[in-house]
Amino acid sequence: MPNATTRPKRTRRHRRAQREDAVRNELVSRSLESAQQCLFSQDYGTAFVHYLLALNLAPALKDFANESFRFTLFQWTDELDSLGRIQDLFNCYEQAMELFPVDEVIVNSMGEHLFRMGFRDEAAGHFYKALKLRPDFPEAKENFYRVANWLVERWHFLMLNDHGRNHKYQLAIKKAVEGGCSSVLDIGTGTGILGMCAKMAGAAEVYACELSKTMYELACEVLSANGMADSIKIVHLKSLDMKIPKDIPNRVSLVVTETVDAGLFGEGIIETLIHAWKHLLLPPPNTQQPLSSPSQTGRVIPAGATVFGVAVQCREIRRQHRLCVSSVGGLDLSAVGQIYSPVSCLADTEDSTEPYTTERLSRLRGGYIQLTQPFTALDIDFNNVQELEGLCSREMMQLRLCVTQEGVLDALAVWFQLHLDQDNHLSTGPQEDTCWEQAIYPIQSPFNTVKCGDEILVEVSCKDSYLRLCCAAIMRDGHTFRLYNVTPKILTTNPEAELCCALAGLQTNQEKPSCTFMLESAEIALLNNTAYHNSFQRAMSKLLVSLKSTRRSQQSDSELDPIYVLDVSEGFSVLSLIAAQLGFDPSEDKQISPGLVQAYSSVEKEHHQTMLRLLAKGNGVLESTLEFWLSHVEDDSAVLQRPATEKLWSAIILDCIETCGLIRQKLLEKATLARCLLEDGGQIFPERIVIHGMLVESDTLLRESAVQGTEPTLGFNIAPFINQFTVPVHVFLDLSTLECTHLSEAVELFALDLMNSTVNYTGREVKVRVNTSGKVTAIAFWYQIHLDSEQSVSTFSEDSHWKQAAVVLQQPLTVSRGEWVKLSIQLHKSSISITAVKEEGLGADDVIGEAEPVTSDS
Repeated sequence: MPNATTRPKRTRRHRRAQREDAVRNELVSRSLESAQQCLFSQDYGTAFVHYLLALNLAPALKDFANESFRFTLFQWTDELDSLGRIQDLFNCYEQAMELFPVDEVIVNSMGEHLFRMGFRDEAAGHFYKALKLRPDFPEAKENFYRVANWLVERWHFLMLNDHGRNHKYQLAIKKAVEGGCSSVLDIGTGTGILGMCAKMAGAAEVYACELSKTMYELACEVLSANGMADSIKIVHLKSLDMKIPKDIPNRVSLVVTETVDAGLFGEGIIETLIHAWKHLLLPPPNTQQPLSSPSQTGRVIPAGATVFGVAVQCREIRRQHRLCVSSVGGLDLSAVGQIYSPVSCLADTEDSTEPYTTERLSRLRGGYIQLTQPFTALDIDFNNVQELEGLCSREMMQLRLCVTQEGVLDALAVWFQLHLDQDNHLSTGPQEDTCWEQAIYPIQSPFNTVKCGDEILVEVSCKDSYLRLCCAAIMRDGHTFRLYNVTPKILTTNPEAELCCALAGLQTNQEKPSCTFMLESAEIALLNNTAYHNSFQRAMSKLLVSLKSTRRSQQSDSELDPIYVLDVSEGFSVLSLIAAQLGFDPSEDKQISPGLVQAYSSVEKEHHQTMLRLLAKGNGVLESTLEFWLSHVEDDSAVLQRPATEKLWSAIILDCIETCGLIRQKLLEKATLARCLLEDGGQIFPERIVIHGMLVESDTLLRESAVQGTEPTLGFNIAPFINQFTVPVHVFLDLSTLECTHLSEAVELFALDLMNSTVNYTGREVKVRVNTSGKVTAIAFWYQIHLDSEQSVSTFSEDSHWKQAAVVLQQPLTVSRGEWVKLSIQLHKSSISITAVKEEGLGADDVIGEAEPVTSDS
């Protein structure tokens, strides 16, 4: 009977399943046990394999083993990373995410590896996914904010908030489409706004291309939200890679683009348009057939541009691109010759240099002075393909600018007027309320003082599709002084005398400088910060005196143990050399023995090491007392180690604040390790950091942080999509020139003690009194860096190479004078967050523990 035959079969299967379960359980148990043993012996690779086997066989154990699995994964992938086994690293993460697809910590860690390796789009996707899984995950939030600045640059928000710019582009596109341009290609579409303008104007066919994966995906979302996903074809390509009919079926009659930067050509618009005219656009109108239909010919918006410039004096530009001091912290800097930034317009400069940088002239600390009248540097017609092709082969044009204001020639400032068509124009000039900055061509020659009546010879050329403007010479009293063909030296207090002397002794064949060195602009600005270096010298000298006295009282030998100093600053730093020199310089203390200090620098670039050796030799410091620490360390990632097996550091110098105005990542972890490596009486520099801040109202910060207002941009729904990339912390601010209203006094917000972690905290509430009515849109902040109990420097001072930052509130807070605002400050690792609420119904007598106003050194 059926029941008689099937019953025994089910029993056999059941027994077999029981046996299989027992074997599986035994295998899982042994695998977990082996994984633990491997972890104990730090064999992370084998432990990872055992965990994979166990958790794939027993998914119910995932929650139980989650923390151990994460630890194993992170240790093993860090090891793979150090060995350069990148594919194996990613394979491990893929296997981990198959097991734990919704583990935000693993997803975020994968993103961190991707970002370090340069895969920013992919990293952003992982950070975004981790935040979706856990919106309050601080590590993912910090990572996403950092990468968002790379993926969606802040100028996207400025452009979308620039109503004048948007309206003029819309008018020009509408006019072209209504005039017969029926097929349109939007190159570098960004959010897709210009392509949507063309479609709204009535274009029959609209195409768009975008190279950035993030912006491409964002544009697709925007098109779908505005009902244009089916009527605008967008491709994830650079326009130079587009082909007909693969990507678009036919040539188009109109190309719209805004692939221009502050220097006009820096985003490759020349190459882009030459390719478009040859491969994507219909031919331009024939002048011999003026009645040809616009739908049968091609054109470009913008139609052309005019470039303007002016010679300027600007201290802020000078100190970022030229060494302005002869000594810092007791070091004579003349031994290294000329130091220059990687911004140079000279034709024979190395590939690592850039022809210009960018600044918003209206927001430069100390302002600027025009030394000449504005001049026209170039006119370009984007609808003339022959002119575009001939641009780079044009002969160098020379202009003579008459000096109308005596001063120091620091740079040429350049802007342009974009001619969208005959009726619509956009200016990026320094006096305009525009989303663009200006291009800055710094003058790096030390001979640069000009008088009224002098003439500046400017050479204008276009190489590698970059516009280059070079101040080649100063002409005075019939003499021509070539700025970049003289032996450079450090500026003295009388550069005009140097110029006159050089003019009097001009020679036709002059030798090139014996040595020149290139530093990043931020490194030059740091070197020009005399207050910081001098304060460090005083603090270090005080420590050396104390340590020498302690050694003398404890050691009977005539030769004292060395004082070990380690500088782990980022980039170029002379702090280790200042410490080494103090071991030889008796000016501060007669008791400091020559050679007592053994200093180590963590600089790794060869030319940085060469500079330090030259400075040591020029300042009488024995070569043996300054060494380069990374040559003593097997693993570059573990810089903080003992100087020797049985030795400890006397001083460790940490680089705490990024130039942009943020606390450096992993600062507190480094400080914890540094404390363990210090001898008794040793010190971390700086020992303490205090964060100061104030309430401000600034429409500028709002415009730079998100698309503002509730009205659609030109009628399109864009804001909700791009505002996903809003970053609450704004960096690289100069609060002395930012357009804002101070609504409170400066107060102490937070403090970090790097020498004593027991007094630190992760959160604090501060009550701030409003002294000016308005809307609190942000809390601006900066730092007081305490090198020791007596020496400190502010990052908000006139000579500071650091910028300031601000936390922009999600919702502005309307306040009246005399009211109180409670700030809740949280510091997670190196990421600061601030929320603000108004304290209703509080008078001055009701408030306890409010922040005391502090004096800013600005």
